[in-house]
Amino acid sequence: MASAFTDLSSFVRFLEEKGDLKRIRSEVDPRLEITEIAVRSVKSGGPALLFENVQGSAFPLLINLFASPRRIEWALGRPPAEAGEEIKGFIEDMRPPSLAGLWRQKSFLRRAISFRSNRVRRGPVLEISEEPDLDKFPILTCWPGDGGRFLTFPLVTTNSPVNGVRNTAVYRMHVFDKATTGMHWQIHRGGGFHYHEAERLGKPLPLAVVLGADPITMMSGVLPLPEDLDELAFAGFLRGWATRTVRLSNGVEVPADAEIVLEGEVLPGERRSEGPFGDHFGHYSQAAPFPVFHVRRVHRRKNAIYPASVVGKPPQEDKFLGNAVQEMLVPIMKVMHPELVDLRAYYEAGFHNLAVASVKQRYKKEAVRTALWLFGEGQMSLTKCIVLVDPGVNVRNFDAVLDAIGEHFDPREDLILLPGTSQDTLDFTGPAMNLGSKMILDATSKTGHRDAGTPRHGDTTFPLPDGAEAKNLRNAMLVIKFMTPDKARLEALVRDPRLAGYKFIVAVSEDVPLDDPELLLWGIFTRFDCARELVPAKASFAAGGAWPVFEGPLGIDATWKPGYPEPLKMDPAIVKKVDRRWKEFQP
Repeated sequence: MASAFTDLSSFVRFLEEKGDLKRIRSEVDPRLEITEIAVRSVKSGGPALLFENVQGSAFPLLINLFASPRRIEWALGRPPAEAGEEIKGFIEDMRPPSLAGLWRQKSFLRRAISFRSNRVRRGPVLEISEEPDLDKFPILTCWPGDGGRFLTFPLVTTNSPVNGVRNTAVYRMHVFDKATTGMHWQIHRGGGFHYHEAERLGKPLPLAVVLGADPITMMSGVLPLPEDLDELAFAGFLRGWATRTVRLSNGVEVPADAEIVLEGEVLPGERRSEGPFGDHFGHYSQAAPFPVFHVRRVHRRKNAIYPASVVGKPPQEDKFLGNAVQEMLVPIMKVMHPELVDLRAYYEAGFHNLAVASVKQRYKKEAVRTALWLFGEGQMSLTKCIVLVDPGVNVRNFDAVLDAIGEHFDPREDLILLPGTSQDTLDFTGPAMNLGSKMILDATSKTGHRDAGTPRHGDTTFPLPDGAEAKNLRNAMLVIKFMTPDKARLEALVRDPRLAGYKFIVAVSEDVPLDDPELLLWGIFTRFDCARELVPAKASFAAGGAWPVFEGPLGIDATWKPGYPEPLKMDPAIVKKVDRRWKEFQP
């Protein structure tokens, strides 16, 4: 089934016909107010929002476009998992190729012909070409502590100066003035690799920034595809017809049916402090030097729509996009590793901080091998914690995962710590930017395991000191709210014999609500470095003294610590303002 949408406007009209888009004609402020409205709408399951009267701009702003499973399914023309299974089925039928397999895959082959871009001479995005003036656009300041205005849904398109391979992906862009922005290229992103190649050659890197396109092209920019796989070509495959492109004066090709395109370049050796910015880990990522984008020309439709997105504490729009990406890509990963039954990265933890994999094991500890492979696979390489479970465990249900940990995890044999690794640029818990540690928790059942068949459970009647709040998670994990960081107190708790039945004792800060499942996982997994904040009840060395052996329960110090960036919190005055006006924004 092909997608029906040739551009962003056609998708907007479709959503309006379905009653899943709200036009807001009241004047709104792009500084903070739109964020507060958008965040509330996501949490209530609201529609996409089209703000038609944004202060200081003549352009409408579209937000929360993908903030529901139904809108993503409409955009794709089918459920995301169906797209992944389609690719998986083709790969399996072609191993080895046969006439029967080709016949079964004839519909896939017709779609595969569209795996390309088709350059045309003109397109709607070239209706107007003008000097750069970013102040014309309704660019958001999302959170009170942000360093300024940011482009939050830009599709940045570059070509490798070495082999010409194209990359299109979403990178936030800090707006410095009318014609200059930051370019937040994280360590693992294809555009950043292209820039480093150009910098080694001493050459500027031409690029284009697409603001608004057909929904499949926008989604393709979010997909963590293999490094040399062209996202615009892949969009053609998903859509069912080739992506129409036009060539700009700097040589970069962009979607002909886009809304707005910024044409320019990034110069070698130039850096400027970018940020801070409230990111999808729910904290402010710290200001740091990043490359600088110089806008040389702006191309746009006459009636262009400006797209935006908000990230922050879960849930946000990235929850739905990230889950859809997993539904599409996990079937393909299972072809590469047939022992992998299912995989889920948790949006509650910013995706990169927690993943659960169910694995069917053909030999002892095969699941650990699978986890090590995942740590080396694309954006999965940025994952902090991988939990391994049996095939029958629902990886999407964290209660089921906790039950597996309670039954089968023994830190003496099932914990693997990997210190001194690269880590997500946005992770603030490591010793320096881009550095940190990882861990594997093997909660699969094991034949001959020293604790096999004798699960331990925590003492639910343990009296908490000073009336502290606590949450017992399935008798496997005890979460205790600390008013201030206190590692010595955590060390005493993990050694208390009354708590010996728990597998983990986690200390969180006072801003983490224990009865909110989403924010509880956020508060645990975004605030600790595995190697530095893991507190065992007892530690010794294995034979030969080369590897530490931890005995449980294991403490995790997930409290907010001095030096960490502040968690995101909206300005109370903006909250009150939106409270007063909320009826204007409801469907």
